[in-house]
Amino acid sequence: MLAAMKALVLGGSVFVGKHLVDLLVAEGHEVAVLNRGVTPTALPPGVEHLKADRTDMAQMTAALGGRDWDAVFDVSGFVMAAGGSDIEGLIGLLDGRVGAYVFVSSIMAYDQSYVGWFPWTEDQPFNPDGPTSYGGFKAMSEQSMLARHAATGFPASVARPAAIYGPDNNIYDMETPMFLRLLQRRPILVPHGGLVVGTYGHVDDLCEALVVMANHPAARGEVFNITGDTLDVNRYVKVLAEIVGAEPDVRHVPDALLPELNAPGAASVYGHLFKVRHHAMFTTEKAERLLGWRYRYDVVSGHRHTYDWFLAQGWDRLDGPLADPVWKSSWDFDAEAALAERLANG
Repeated sequence: MLAAMKALVLGGSVFVGKHLVDLLVAEGHEVAVLNRGVTPTALPPGVEHLKADRTDMAQMTAALGGRDWDAVFDVSGFVMAAGGSDIEGLIGLLDGRVGAYVFVSSIMAYDQSYVGWFPWTEDQPFNPDGPTSYGGFKAMSEQSMLARHAATGFPASVARPAAIYGPDNNIYDMETPMFLRLLQRRPILVPHGGLVVGTYGHVDDLCEALVVMANHPAARGEVFNITGDTLDVNRYVKVLAEIVGAEPDVRHVPDALLPELNAPGAASVYGHLFKVRHHAMFTTEKAERLLGWRYRYDVVSGHRHTYDWFLAQGWDRLDGPLADPVWKSSWDFDAEAALAERLANG
């Protein structure tokens, strides 16, 4: 059992942040959460709630100025990705006042021209797209933190997850609609022959890794891939079908239709991770070697755990799509059915 920490979570209201707060509380740490207070959420008893907008350094200074923390976990997923968050200002505010600063980045922080290379390792180039893109913003944030570590010893470390799944997932074009397609015997549209490869990590494995990183001296100044199993789309569909107990009705989408289906404004007919631009594989060898961390959930046990949660929410009875105000990912079963009929009719 780790010694009790005074921990600050930047974010903390949904998905990764929510699970991280729950884990820290369960382990007996003193926890504070900082966010704008816009997303309705019920924090566990005893968790301090600080309200500030990360894009406003005056608010951040008022909330955090003069306070010390054993660990700060930065899990604010989107953080106004188009350059709206003052990373340098935040680092300056916390430098000298934190024992560890753990930043949740993304697979998108890698140079995306490496799609199709296997496996992706932490020494590959950064995403060069700049702060107006999600991946470019994550890369810029990482570089700022690592540069400050080199200059002052700022105790930053970076976790790069790939596809995160699990209970409370607020990206609604992943496992949630797949469970529904299977339960409702709907067609499952699959591009690229189902050969696009992705790496999937359970949210609780990610949170456990973040706590390990906060407490491990070898994490300082380092980037770590943090994820679980790698599999292609065909295997992903098969795994979820076995968990649900249904025979999948897979419909392969011809390559000739993909420009039309992937055009801006086109209705979503399959998950974003099924697209060729996400064809990538992580290795977590560095985290295993330096931190002694390894994921607990494989893709079967992790999705079985998620399906149990899905049923407990009554989501098997959903009669319409869900939407999240940040990620804006969802599903359109009418559009999927229309395309399936089109494919059947040649």
